[in-house]
Amino acid sequence: MSALSDNLVTFAILAYLVAMIGHAVEYALGNVRARVAVAAPVRELVGAGGGVVPMPPAPVPSSPTADRSARRARLAGLIGVGATAVAAALHLAALVTRGLAADRMPWGNMYEFVLTVTFIGVAAWLVVLWKRPSLRKLGLFLTLVMVLLVATAELVLYVPIVPLVPALNSYWFVIHVSTIVFASGIFLLGVVPAVGFLMRNGYEQGKRSFPYTLAKRLPGAVGLERLTFALHAFAFPIFTFAVIAGAIWAEAAWGRPWGWDPKETWAFISWVVYAGYLHARATPSVKRNVATWIAVLGFLTMLMNLFGVNIFFTGLHSYGGLD
Repeated sequence: MSALSDNLVTFAILAYLVAMIGHAVEYALGNVRARVAVAAPVRELVGAGGGVVPMPPAPVPSSPTADRSARRARLAGLIGVGATAVAAALHLAALVTRGLAADRMPWGNMYEFVLTVTFIGVAAWLVVLWKRPSLRKLGLFLTLVMVLLVATAELVLYVPIVPLVPALNSYWFVIHVSTIVFASGIFLLGVVPAVGFLMRNGYEQGKRSFPYTLAKRLPGAVGLERLTFALHAFAFPIFTFAVIAGAIWAEAAWGRPWGWDPKETWAFISWVVYAGYLHARATPSVKRNVATWIAVLGFLTMLMNLFGVNIFFTGLHSYGGLD
């Protein structure tokens, strides 16, 4: 089962790569639109009073080349979505087989944690896409994140299956870690439209330098900002519960609910930053781009908690599995 899980992760990475290429093709061709042009001199009508009333220009049917490019762009986008769904199925199968091989939930080290968080993120993306197909072009950035994180997990963070350390053998392992994983996956998805909004908002304000030009074909800034807020508002209460559950578990396991362990400290930092984002978003005087930058900062603190704490610090939560 362990070898099967490893192979499924490899196939999932390849499927995410195919999805990214499909979305990239759609992104490159997606600006082709049927253009309205003047086919003949503007006609005029003579009114009853002798006045001249101009007629609107006659539209010219879009060229076959433009229609063909638009169809190809749509097909590439649909292939990207289909490949993402296939990758998500392979991703889930890899987690299930890993859990069966380990005879536990597959959240015991950094490798398994990253695999689970990324799966939650892509599963949530497919739900969002089902509800709002107009956001499909965000798939390029989402699949790019998936390729980078899942490949990093496979190539850098991979460790063989080992039993859980004694401190993790508790029913709180399921309660605390499952909620942390779920909230982290939603925050992972939430940072994609957040960055998209920052670029698109700048583009709509007339900025034409890099990276704002990347947002030329993204959905409108207002919709991206609302999606960012909705995802973070959904994930934050779950993350809050996860932190509280962790404190209860710490009381049972170590005799104290909070000890400013490095991971506890960074979890608190993340909680404060995300709370700051929601507060800023609800404050009319705070600009939307300022609030969104706080959300991006929150995700950076999550990455620090996941990678930096496990790699550079030693504490009671050092379960990364890396040497």
